[in-house]
Amino acid sequence: MTHHIYALKYAGPFTSSGAFLMWLKDWDKTVMRHYYIWVITGDHDPVVVDAGISPKLAREKSLIGYVSPVEVLRRMDMKANEIRHVILTHLHWDHADGISLFPNATVYVQEREYRFWTEDPIALRPPFQHVYSQDTTLHLKKLEASGQLRLIKGDKEILPGITCLLAPGHSVGLQAVAVETEKGTAILGSDCAHTFRNYKEDWPSTLITDLVAWMKSYEKLRKRCGSMDLLFPGHDIKMRENYPEIAEDVTRLV
Repeated sequence: MTHHIYALKYAGPFTSSGAFLMWLKDWDKTVMRHYYIWVITGDHDPVVVDAGISPKLAREKSLIGYVSPVEVLRRMDMKANEIRHVILTHLHWDHADGISLFPNATVYVQEREYRFWTEDPIALRPPFQHVYSQDTTLHLKKLEASGQLRLIKGDKEILPGITCLLAPGHSVGLQAVAVETEKGTAILGSDCAHTFRNYKEDWPSTLITDLVAWMKSYEKLRKRCGSMDLLFPGHDIKMRENYPEIAEDVTRLV
């Protein structure tokens, strides 16, 4: 089975020091990044990877260029309330806060990631709370109670040709998504790398939970992908600029 993968920009561009995207490098440079969700299509129902953020949190953070993931999906003739599968790569607010926008989806997250944010007191410390939204816990616990939450332990194929891959380092239990395409195995690595350059130079971005695990995750994803051209990062503006646009802020990666 082959699939197509689309990047949907829901906010940005944001500017920061280069040291945000390349750990301890490029302090004097200014770089840009976008916020995305992704869609995988094939012979089954569409799969959404990451949920973006809710309009409520976008207002609180005065998020530049924000468009609700509901609206961006509509540009692909998809309705968020009809999406049946959502993979959360990790639970930082820009990837998971919008899970309430997908009320009828089965949600896949690594158990290690989920247990950390919902049960470990360390997650309540300021550095972790800075990148987290408590609304995420509330919504995921509702999904757990309703049977819509699937907690994954390690690598697991969740649909034919779509496999979640444990890739920690940026967060405790980040997962990448391997997708079988006509060009080979493509990987949505999310924030295992913020940019293509992170993979190319073997150098992580910031927000490091475990640097040793991160380096091992780089090795794992490189071995699994069909080519480095099919290993996609979490925030690179090139995913918006260098690929065919099929709708406003929607590009086809593979």
